[in-house]
Amino acid sequence: MGISAPADTPPGTVCPVLATAQIVAGKWTLLMLRDLARGSRRFSELQRSLRGISPRTLSIRLRALEEEGIIDRREFAEMPPRVEYRLTEKGVHLVPIVDAMREYGSKWLGAAETCEEAAAAPFLQAVGSSR
Repeated sequence: MGISAPADTPPGTVCPVLATAQIVAGKWTLLMLRDLARGSRRFSELQRSLRGISPRTLSIRLRALEEEGIIDRREFAEMPPRVEYRLTEKGVHLVPIVDAMREYGSKWLGAAETCEEAAAAPFLQAVGSSR
């Protein structure tokens, strides 16, 4: 998920748009950021919200975002064990990208006004089965 510039690339010469896209362009990543922008979430809450994601894929995406410093994983010493994920300061700075995409989708693509409205729609309709 990290930036894989050649070893001889001088520091500061990677395009900032490309560098950001390499973090957020992974499947499910923007939707995970959307959910975490509302606050801490447990694994099961994220899985419920991201209909269609497998537990393995969710684990991999969460681990990659943690390695990039976008999210924090917090473990609670209780029974049953509880783990929550939340955005770091670095992750919070990606929220305006998600907000801009929400606004663009509503204004120019005829998407639902809110993601909650889209979640209430049948899955294939929500992802645009007519396209």
